[in-house]
Amino acid sequence: MRNFFIKFDSFFIELINNRIKNRFFDKFMYRITDLGGAIFSTIFSVVLVLLGNDRIRLVGIEALVILGLSQLIVQVFKRGLGRERPYKIIEDLHTFGIELPDYSFPSGHTTASFSIASALALNIPSIGFLAYIFAITIGISRIYLGVHYPTDVVAGIILGSGSSIVVHFYMMSFIENIASYIA
Repeated sequence: MRNFFIKFDSFFIELINNRIKNRFFDKFMYRITDLGGAIFSTIFSVVLVLLGNDRIRLVGIEALVILGLSQLIVQVFKRGLGRERPYKIIEDLHTFGIELPDYSFPSGHTTASFSIASALALNIPSIGFLAYIFAITIGISRIYLGVHYPTDVVAGIILGSGSSIVVHFYMMSFIENIASYIA
């Protein structure tokens, strides 16, 4: 099984970080990746809470709870497993000068992106497809920039989506209670 993951990572890093590299993607991926970060994800969710109607406010609170849960899990894995980032291991990787102090597994940006996308898709299905395309693009950007292995991104997809499902189906009464204090 370990060989499968090594081959998976090698194939997709070569494809995404090397073969599709071009000037447009260099600029695009460098900019879009930040939209999956903690700052943007949190601000986006807070804006939903502050500016949305009752339904959208509830989605924003749900997204904040999902982000909190999923990012807690991300930090436990990062600190517990200590997987070095690909740019520290793989020679000739296009890195764009990004240096990050924490570990690689799982991708926090991808986790946050899929947390938000799944919250939106579960509550507003008409925008779910667009939200997931956006989240997938952020995940790919992490590989393109050389800061994550593909398996880090897959783990982020599972963590973000899984956290969203758990919160949406098992914690909504808690979220509704929070919303009643904000309204």
